[in-house]
Amino acid sequence: MKTVLITGANRGIGLALTQRYAARGDRVIAVCRQSSEALEQTGAQVESGVDVIDDAALAALAQRLAGTPLDTLVLNAGILAREALGRIDDAGFDSMRRQFEVNALGPLRVVQALLDRINDGARIGIITSRMGSIADNSSGGRYGYRASKAAVNAIGRSLAVDLRPRGIAVFLLHPGYVATDMVGGTGDVTPEHAAGQLIERLDTLTLEDSGTFWHANGSPLPW
Repeated sequence: MKTVLITGANRGIGLALTQRYAARGDRVIAVCRQSSEALEQTGAQVESGVDVIDDAALAALAQRLAGTPLDTLVLNAGILAREALGRIDDAGFDSMRRQFEVNALGPLRVVQALLDRINDGARIGIITSRMGSIADNSSGGRYGYRASKAAVNAIGRSLAVDLRPRGIAVFLLHPGYVATDMVGGTGDVTPEHAAGQLIERLDTLTLEDSGTFWHANGSPLPW
């Protein structure tokens, strides 16, 4: 049995990941700002009240997890806003900054706060997006989301380099266009399907693949 920590675990992809890992017998630590009835029913250890941009909350989480070695981290917490060129006001720029804080700096803060809890040889999956791919951007827009996901890709690559001496592998994983509340329920795949593919990638990718960018379906993605 492995110990898996998942952020943004109360709904959508995070909830589906929690359900799947718990169903196969792993110990799951489900981290979220606010729990949900569905999350409470998974049997996971729910750590609510934790915002990934709140250093004090992350430090308190690390204290509660003292003596709990982590084998897998799935850094899934994220937010999305929509900005259109020519209509980005002060509130829009504030929203872009918050997306950067949550989507890019959030995973880095979590890893740093839990660094001494992560087992040598562990795996870290950062849930990013192909919208963070510069080469793949043919439709423009979504300035905050695209920039924050490109930034977390760069952060994930650096984490892969820095953690390699401990045998810790870091993967940048695009879940697909998933039908979640974040995108208004539209999408090509269900959270359950995406979770299954993400877990398969985390189970099968190796240290040699650390620092690379993948679609959940197993296709490599361009930076």
